[in-house]
Amino acid sequence: MNVKKTFKFRIYPNHKQIELINKTFGCSRFIYNYFVGKQKNKDAYWSIVNELVQNGQLSQNNWKGEFFNKNQSIKAVRELKKTYTFLKEVDSIALQKSVEIVHDSYTRYYKKQNRLPRFKSKKNPVQSYTTKFVNGNIQVKDKHIKLPKLGLIRFAKSREVEGRIMNATIRRNPSGKFFVSILAESEVQPYKKTGTSVGIDVGLKDFATLSDGTTHKNPRFFRTLEKKIVN
Repeated sequence: MNVKKTFKFRIYPNHKQIELINKTFGCSRFIYNYFVGKQKNKDAYWSIVNELVQNGQLSQNNWKGEFFNKNQSIKAVRELKKTYTFLKEVDSIALQKSVEIVHDSYTRYYKKQNRLPRFKSKKNPVQSYTTKFVNGNIQVKDKHIKLPKLGLIRFAKSREVEGRIMNATIRRNPSGKFFVSILAESEVQPYKKTGTSVGIDVGLKDFATLSDGTTHKNPRFFRTLEKKIVN
């Protein structure tokens, strides 16, 4: 059984890396808003034509096709770089991921699983972008983490990253601190059924004590210390 887990660390980029991170925030937001805008126009066109059909002004609505074509949109990013050359300065995988986020958001919206995607604002105090693991472009090396385009960044390593790295999200919070969240996937062996049962007593000193005498420690103090290290 495969499980996914996120590992969050505070990172300490230098001035040059901060400049590139901020550029990537802006470019990722630009790509996201561009394709959200295109999709809004497409949906508006469909609504107008559909209304004309209902009013009898058109015989049928010939608008067909996918709600959002992810592959065509990713290809379109390459063309956008010819017009908006600043897009070439940042991680191209992060730009592709922005398209995938738009695709996922609209897919859930059309299934009535969430609200209509909205434009992202540069005034938001929290900014982020996500990049995917490709050919070892994301690595943890001692006290540094390697990220696409950014190279090695010093980070507060509070625990080991376990499993296969899938992606990394770089985030800046309202206070100006930078963090990275690494999503990793690992295989976990499910517990075998023993056919026996035990009683559980939840306490303060120990998280749980079983009727067979087994105790499980309370991770609260570890989590508190871990948060202090990260922050």
